Amino acid sequence: MAEETNPTPAAEPAAAPAVKAAKKEKPAGPETKPFAEFVEQDYIPAIQKAISQVGVSDLQLSLVKQKFPVKGMESVGDCWQMIGSWQNGLRQFNLYFPDEDIQGKKGFSCSEGKKKPSTLESFLIDERKMTLDLLVWGLIQRLNGQKWLSRN
Repeated sequence: MAEETNPTPAAEPAAAPAVKAAKKEKPAGPETKPFAEFVEQDYIPAIQKAISQVGVSDLQLSLVKQKFPVKGMESVGDCWQMIGSWQNGLRQFNLYFPDEDIQGKKGFSCSEGKKKPSTLESFLIDERKMTLDLLVWGLIQRLNGQKWLSRN
């Protein structure tokens, strides 16, 4: 006897939503501000807060455009620098932004005892997208590398 096969009706596909929910756009972060505005309004206050949390109370920070203070770099043009100092200027660091852009090249130098810095180092060169938190973290890590904020 031949068996009858009754084809079973295929399950109907679930109805796709008529309209896909639009992706919510993230609000623009502070990093999208013009360079000087970002540094003065966001970065400097964030650095002051982070460094004060490790016990430094007399930190002075400023944003200036001037020549590199590193020996051998005097002939290079002016560059935006965030200059920080404490202990009556006995500890000083400079964070350089030659491109006037936080996403561009950055450098770091530091000195103790009111001397001029002797070396210029690259700063956060491997990062693809620079954020406020990353800039703060990088500077704190670099100052910790000097053992200026905490003993390792």
